[in-house]
Amino acid sequence: MKRKVILVVLILLALGGTAFAQEAEAADGTAVWKYFAAALAVGLSCIAGGIAVGQIGSAAMGAMSENPELSGKALPYAGLAEGICLWGFLVALLIIIF
Repeated sequence: MKRKVILVVLILLALGGTAFAQEAEAADGTAVWKYFAAALAVGLSCIAGGIAVGQIGSAAMGAMSENPELSGKALPYAGLAEGICLWGFLVALLIIIF
């Protein structure tokens, strides 16, 4: 069931960009794929970042329950996992600009 929902969302994203890209479409038709690639870069990186933060957060809470001094050591790892989302956004900006 989850695969069908993901497939439908991806198809709607692919077809939704064509309605708004009529003016900006280049002669070779790359404008639609450019916006699709940017959306895919942001979407997948945010999903991966959310999964990583969830796993790091649960492991950090388990470690802090045993030793409260470890709370400061777990914070940078969560920040690194959130950085995945920022890199996806930067890649999407570069795709749209160029």
